[in-house]
Amino acid sequence: MKGGLTSWWLILGVTIGMVIGVFLALGTLLCIRFRKKRPQIMISSSRRTSTIPMRVNGIDASSVLSDSTMDLHSPELPDPESDTPTFWCDGTKRKNLVSFTGVPKYSYRDLQKATSNFTTLIGQGAFGSVYKAQMPTGEIVAVKVLATNSKQSEKEFQTEVLLLGRLHHRDLVNLVGYCAEKRRHILIYVYMTNGSLASHLYNENNEVLGWDLRVNIALDVARGLEYLHDGAVPPVVHRDIKSENILLDHSMRARVADFGLSKVEMFCHQASSIRGTFGYLDPEYISSRSFTKKSDVYSYGVLLFELITGRNPQQGLMEYVELASMHAEARVGWEEIADPRLDGVFDVGEVNVVAAIAYKCINRLSRKRPAMRDVVQALCRILKTRYRKHPSKRSLPILVDEEYLDLEQSEHQSWVSEHHREESIDSVSDLPDV
Repeated sequence: MKGGLTSWWLILGVTIGMVIGVFLALGTLLCIRFRKKRPQIMISSSRRTSTIPMRVNGIDASSVLSDSTMDLHSPELPDPESDTPTFWCDGTKRKNLVSFTGVPKYSYRDLQKATSNFTTLIGQGAFGSVYKAQMPTGEIVAVKVLATNSKQSEKEFQTEVLLLGRLHHRDLVNLVGYCAEKRRHILIYVYMTNGSLASHLYNENNEVLGWDLRVNIALDVARGLEYLHDGAVPPVVHRDIKSENILLDHSMRARVADFGLSKVEMFCHQASSIRGTFGYLDPEYISSRSFTKKSDVYSYGVLLFELITGRNPQQGLMEYVELASMHAEARVGWEEIADPRLDGVFDVGEVNVVAAIAYKCINRLSRKRPAMRDVVQALCRILKTRYRKHPSKRSLPILVDEEYLDLEQSEHQSWVSEHHREESIDSVSDLPDV
């Protein structure tokens, strides 16, 4: 009897042990499978986040391109000065870049055909060559073939595709396609019929830009920068504002181009090397290696003086301006440095106001420089006053929009928070009125 009872308890113990062992094995298997799936879920989530387009605020902003813009995460863009590898170089994933940016990808063969085997050269520089091309749809575009065998050019190519796939504004040059094939990096832009601002300021073969047109160009550029700084979410700093990067369309409207050095503001850490163009660089950036929106404002101020004087910043423009400032009393006397090619055909009051704005922009202390939205308002007041004095000028082919002319300063301020206003401390009150 005792032997039978002992056998029964032994069988029961073995059975219970087996059941527990089976449950432990199943639990271990489920844990392993869950851990394998978790990284895929995180990758999928990060991909969804990276497709978020730049959200926009204010006038001139384009429509949002995705219903995922309400996500609180910001798109992760590559740092052009970082050596960290990105998904860009991950082989087959490169083919899916259009899903990240919304920018169409073209084959190298398509672009060969569109450019007649790259024989339609219209520009060349350190970055590479630019060709005029006709796409199968009949659209005329500009094809920029970046210099090969350059690690930096590949990083700038990544930045430009990823940024311009999300930035859409009428005062920015739109990216309409790209090619990343066999280590070739090619960008396709809307064709700008009248070339760069620099070519009109310094090429004797081009017609002289009139003063009225120069002010309109200044406003177009200011609007583009205002969008980058205050309309894009997260904000973007351009980092290479110069006359060569301002392009003019068929109606001489200006657009900001070349975003190869641009960065989302949150990634603008201290750089080990200085990037940009000599003559336009913010002195504070040179000393601190930290580039901010106010560094763009400095470069814009140099551009304004370039429009006023017709002088190249790389040939002593700022020394010329500093010398003139000793004789100019705040907001008068700047007409003495006006471009001689204008032959005195300009409004002296406007020249002095624009020069006063420019001089605020190049203040050596970044906190005393105005924000771009305040520059836009000041330039709009100039044009508003101009059209009140000379209503006939409304018939000019280049006009500022009525929505800008009729907006009072209080209406502009309604969409700007107090937090934003604090950025312009010591600068807004000093911006000149007309």
